[in-house]
Amino acid sequence: MSIRPIWLLTLFCIIHANAILPAKATKEPYRTAYHFQPPKNWINGPLRYKGLYHLFYQYNPEGVAWKKDLVWAHSISKDLVNWAIIDHALIPSQPSDINGCWSGSATLLPGGKPVIIYTGLNSLDQQAQNIAYPKNLSDPLLREWVKSPKNPIISPTIANKINSSSFRDPTTAWLGKDGHWRMIIGNKRITRGVAILYRSKDFVNWVKAKYPLYSAQGIGMLECPDFYPVLNDGPIGVDTSVNGNHVRHVLKVSLEDKKHDYYLIGTYDTIIDKFVPDEAFKDKESFLRYDYGKYYASKTFFDDGKNRRVLWGWANESSSAADDIKKGWSGIQTIPRAIWLHKSGKQLVQWPVVEIEKLRSNRVKWPTKVLKGGELLQVNGVTAAQADVEISFKVEKFEEAEVLDHWTDPEILCSRKGSAVRSGLGPFGLLVLASKGLQEYTSVFFRIFKYQHKNLVLLCSDQSRSSLDSDIDKTTYGTFVDLDPLHEKLSLRSLIDHSVVESFGGEGRACITTRVYPALAINDKARLYAFNNGTVNVKITRLSAWSMKKAHIHGN
Repeated sequence: MSIRPIWLLTLFCIIHANAILPAKATKEPYRTAYHFQPPKNWINGPLRYKGLYHLFYQYNPEGVAWKKDLVWAHSISKDLVNWAIIDHALIPSQPSDINGCWSGSATLLPGGKPVIIYTGLNSLDQQAQNIAYPKNLSDPLLREWVKSPKNPIISPTIANKINSSSFRDPTTAWLGKDGHWRMIIGNKRITRGVAILYRSKDFVNWVKAKYPLYSAQGIGMLECPDFYPVLNDGPIGVDTSVNGNHVRHVLKVSLEDKKHDYYLIGTYDTIIDKFVPDEAFKDKESFLRYDYGKYYASKTFFDDGKNRRVLWGWANESSSAADDIKKGWSGIQTIPRAIWLHKSGKQLVQWPVVEIEKLRSNRVKWPTKVLKGGELLQVNGVTAAQADVEISFKVEKFEEAEVLDHWTDPEILCSRKGSAVRSGLGPFGLLVLASKGLQEYTSVFFRIFKYQHKNLVLLCSDQSRSSLDSDIDKTTYGTFVDLDPLHEKLSLRSLIDHSVVESFGGEGRACITTRVYPALAINDKARLYAFNNGTVNVKITRLSAWSMKKAHIHGN
């Protein structure tokens, strides 16, 4: 029996009122063209049912700022790219959720029946877990949902020592060999982050386990936890209930204090119902991140149609609250990514779902060419504000790499050594959303250091020159890429969509998402360049760039 879990993603985003239309392009230069945005204001995740993807998301129909009494909006798609917006799935209506239908997940029960468990906020602003079912299983659109009269099905109490203000975000459930369902709920006890484990025989009556699935001191509230298996050998995804020697397990947590998504790889011990992180993840400082830019409240689901695990995340704005009100929306969903375990077993790999490539048009391809030190080459023939770019570099003369005397946080290193700071090997990469005279540009680049007699690859996304507007967060982001440039290609892919740049380095081993708002480099005024500001020549072994068509997002 295959139990195919599905999920509903918590995406704290806020969006505006009209679908993406060509006529709006000039007036709304920062509205994305192929990233999902609902019609307006505040934005949870997809399930696949009867051949359709369903995206449920937290939504504020009344304004561009977050508020507690959110609803669950609902959109559907055949391909994860083009979407139709339909009626809301859940609105506050019961005593247990009257102050808001917050985040949650769904599981497909035996027989193909989807069920949602979500966090509701009651009249006392206490967080509790509720359940809802589709009204009509024969409706592939799942337009109507019915809440259980038994809600809430799980409540925090003094007896179970759960803080009612930090008890939220139930995960997709999984089925154990004993026939009992399990799920985790995010929690904290002072500064200890806790993934509370619950079990159920019937998916209605849940019992708190004596011990959590995982907890750690000093990391704070675990928001939007996610727990799933990945194959040891290959990118194929597996059902959330799968376990055995052929899989590892991933625990992802959104840390409220840091506003980043972190993950650990380890083993799920079914005997004691505990997640045991690998030795490399024993220390909280060694947790890895899905994305080293603006990326939070993410969640995966198993796509049984294509046997893959798909990841979605939320990218908030870098603009001011006043600007958000002016433009009428805030926050977007990132492009869905296939996610799997790297062959090293040490990290995950992410890559945009293949469906996004159907939006590619007018390919520009360069032959292999040398990019001299200090050289800047424009990539002509693409709509630079709305593009998909893949570039690979080959580097020689590693003896010219700058020596890194001591380990430095990569984000700090990127900030100190932006694209204007020259060294031997780097910076080299792309200038995106650039203006004609380079008064504005965002640089995504590599830089190679020599550290402890090894080559260390740094990937940066530098927003310091991204806009003439001073009232914008222009944080520079960065991470080290776990690859050996002596034997592996230095590849970079950037998805550019007006106010968002999603970059994937080392074939998806390092990801950085940024939000940028140029004043000059908008629409057809934007330009794209390949650059090398190092002193040593590098070779471009491949460059392909595509203009990206608009995705279709239709209102109801």
